[in-house]
Amino acid sequence: MIDFLIKSSLCQLILLGVYTLFLEKEKMSTFNRVYLLASLVISFAIPFIKFEPVHEELQQNLIPYAVQTIQAQAISIKQHSDYSVSFLWILYISITSMFIFRFVKNLLTITKKIESNPKKKFENSTLVLVKEKIVPHTFLHYIFINKEDYENRNIEEELYTHELTHVRQKHTIDILIIEILKTLFWFNPILIFYKKAIQLNHEFLADAKVVKSYNNVPFYQSLLLEKASWNSNSYLASNLNFLVTKKRLIMMTKTTSKSRALLTKLSVLPILAGLIFFSCSETGNQKEETLLATKEQIIKTEEPILEKQETQKIYEASPGKSDDGLSVPKFPGGIPAFHEFVKKEYKIPSDFKGKGNVIASFVVETDGSLSDIKILKDLGNGTAEEFVRLLKTSPKWHPGNLKGKAVRVKYNIPIYLDSRNT
Repeated sequence: MIDFLIKSSLCQLILLGVYTLFLEKEKMSTFNRVYLLASLVISFAIPFIKFEPVHEELQQNLIPYAVQTIQAQAISIKQHSDYSVSFLWILYISITSMFIFRFVKNLLTITKKIESNPKKKFENSTLVLVKEKIVPHTFLHYIFINKEDYENRNIEEELYTHELTHVRQKHTIDILIIEILKTLFWFNPILIFYKKAIQLNHEFLADAKVVKSYNNVPFYQSLLLEKASWNSNSYLASNLNFLVTKKRLIMMTKTTSKSRALLTKLSVLPILAGLIFFSCSETGNQKEETLLATKEQIIKTEEPILEKQETQKIYEASPGKSDDGLSVPKFPGGIPAFHEFVKKEYKIPSDFKGKGNVIASFVVETDGSLSDIKILKDLGNGTAEEFVRLLKTSPKWHPGNLKGKAVRVKYNIPIYLDSRNT
């Protein structure tokens, strides 16, 4: 879970940074709207995408070794209760519940306002006539305006056009999406800036429609500045006076050539490709199998590593025994000591719920160090990464020996995990 949140947040930060530095300044608001929404989808999807690069394994100086078949009992590790993790989940659920309550309350407030005030059909929208002196704002296909101003025809045509653009382009859907994400991931401040960017881009789109329809930028700018101080406090609505800043006023007069817009859009592609590649690529150490492992499974290597000499013999051995003069590698103190080492040092990830075997493969070098560590079976949720970390911290083994000479030997071993509390 933590890995997911870190990767997702980092992707959001990078993608939002690209938008702020390169895209927001250009007058291509429709593309920017798609980019902002797509970047959210990509950032949440990237942690689940895995690429395994194709690479050639180095097999130099590997002499024929044993362990075509190793019969070993899995090391059983059970997870003890973790009160700190439970507390964090309780804290998250409590705070999230408050944000959900706030979100639902605001939806009900808007719904009540719609039901309790007179309404008028207006083109493809519904005008909700309220008593409060408010600036026009939009939620779904409802446009909230002051009843007195409507009856006295004091609302400028430009304002109607602005709000109708929000309705036709369904900007409320974007806001609801980002609000739901903020509710669930309230601890992620990056989403606050995403909402501001999305809302500001909505205003760029609506402003562009008004400018195109009436071709009177100075009057429209003056109108916005006049309405900027009016009350409009619904955080789920599209507001006319949202961030009437220098950015918005400049965008009304800005032009972006088609060639520049195309070049800017294309420049984003290599950034996205690089982000996805570096976020999703793996070293190839994790290969998930569908075959379920049992607690006392016989582990078999399908294709032992051999020198490229067809005439050489394939040896077989079991831990602690010799075959054809080959002595297999030993952990200092033997397999029981290795079991104790794993039980003491392996930390079951808090996100793992269940039980089963994680199977690792590694080569014991001639100096006793471990190399070429791979996971043959992974239970997910960080169980494989933790096994790899543990093996990298292992003390040096006693290397395998063939006819008085230290040799490199491949070794497979499972550990049995059980997340149930003891």
